[in-house]
Amino acid sequence: MPSVTDRVQRLAPSATLVVMKRAAELRAQGKDLVDFGIGEPDFPTPEHVKRAGWEAIASDFTKYTPAGGIPELKEAVSLYYEREYEASFDPQSEVIITCGSKHALYEIAMVLFEPGDEVLLPTPYWVTYPAQIQLAGARLVPLEAREEAGFALTASEVEGALTPRTKAIILNFPNNPSGATIAPSELRAIVELARARDFYVISDECYDRFVYEEPPLSASRFGKENVVVTGSCSKTYAMTGWRIGWACGPSEVIKAMEKVQSQSTSNPTSIAQKAAVAALTGDQACVHEMIQEYRKRRDLMVQGLNEIPGVRCPVPKGAFYAFPNVTGVLEQRGMNGCAELATHLVEEVGVVTVPGAAFGREGHLRFSYATARRRIEEGLERLRKALGGGSC
Repeated sequence: MPSVTDRVQRLAPSATLVVMKRAAELRAQGKDLVDFGIGEPDFPTPEHVKRAGWEAIASDFTKYTPAGGIPELKEAVSLYYEREYEASFDPQSEVIITCGSKHALYEIAMVLFEPGDEVLLPTPYWVTYPAQIQLAGARLVPLEAREEAGFALTASEVEGALTPRTKAIILNFPNNPSGATIAPSELRAIVELARARDFYVISDECYDRFVYEEPPLSASRFGKENVVVTGSCSKTYAMTGWRIGWACGPSEVIKAMEKVQSQSTSNPTSIAQKAAVAALTGDQACVHEMIQEYRKRRDLMVQGLNEIPGVRCPVPKGAFYAFPNVTGVLEQRGMNGCAELATHLVEEVGVVTVPGAAFGREGHLRFSYATARRRIEEGLERLRKALGGGSC
């Protein structure tokens, strides 16, 4: 039989989903795991959001919708950016609703990137960006964010990496996996640089509300001529399975994305779109409560990791991940890399993490603290016993 295409054969599966699969296999064998691997809120979807989904079903709102999303939800997204960031997007021509922000980012890659294009990608990066760039036929140009600067990024670093082939830069702040944020002045300067040098700023803002000491920030605050922002209900409203995201940007980009969407998914799920309207327009107290709890979990996680010999963990300013440097542990144990350490931890210690190499940075592990504090404490205790550092 004919084989699958070369572009798919060269494609690696999502590292985080591979970790999920292995963890599920071990659980099926009866192993008790403390899971710091997957980036998924452990909170339930808020009641008023679930209720909107039930009401959509009860009212038979279960048919096809417009490919780019229902007008009510596009309007809600537009109002969100106006309310939070003083940004103006026309809901009909500059907003598209997608099946999660990953779907939005894939469509952006399909409509903007071509063979010969270069896409700047600061490291550490979310595991899916390289695959999307690869599928579009473009070339990934890594831009190493400095660990000593907390993995933040400056406009001068971006400018130094530009070439005549640069088509775009993909930004992700707060960052997955590091939790890094970016200074508003630097984000503004990058957007202005993009206008001057004619490339796109693609800003993945899935975690825009997950900030602990700073106000939320969006690239949309500084213009939209060369800016495409993506967002999602998944993390902010604990709606990962509902699969609702969006993109906002220049009308020609959004129109092209809608064309791709019309030939692939047809439209996001009608029921989930109604629930997303309730999420964006309803009471936001649930979001503030979740973020306050995440702050406590962050502090617990970072303190515990820094007590382990050979581990150096900066304090993440956003998202719900810690990204400690574990080179000291690798050297102590004679291990070849973070993947070997991550395998040891899940198989022998019962702690699930994701190796930093999947995010473009060897010598690190990603820990998600989107789990209950008692489980964080239990996982840290296992790590202390396995790697040294005493007990709590």
